[in-house]
Amino acid sequence: MSEATTNSDGGDDITTVNFKLTESFLEQIDDTWQGRGFNSRSEFIRYTLRDAVEFPTFDRDELVALLDAEEDVREERTTSAEEARERFGTDE
Repeated sequence: MSEATTNSDGGDDITTVNFKLTESFLEQIDDTWQGRGFNSRSEFIRYTLRDAVEFPTFDRDELVALLDAEEDVREERTTSAEEARERFGTDE
């Protein structure tokens, strides 16, 4: 990864970071930032990364559990709420 640092007015230095994406993923990113009203691809990526750092949603174990649950749904290995209430003897 290459980086270039420039001076900003007063705050932290601004660093340019280069990374690789597939062309199809870049097209999805472009469609997304344009569709959501961002002024540029960079603004959208900064916003998205800042949001991910400030408000992390899942850690790796939670993501794996979520993917396992999705597979259970696809494979019809789930129980309805009514079946669970009957099984565990709860009213609600």
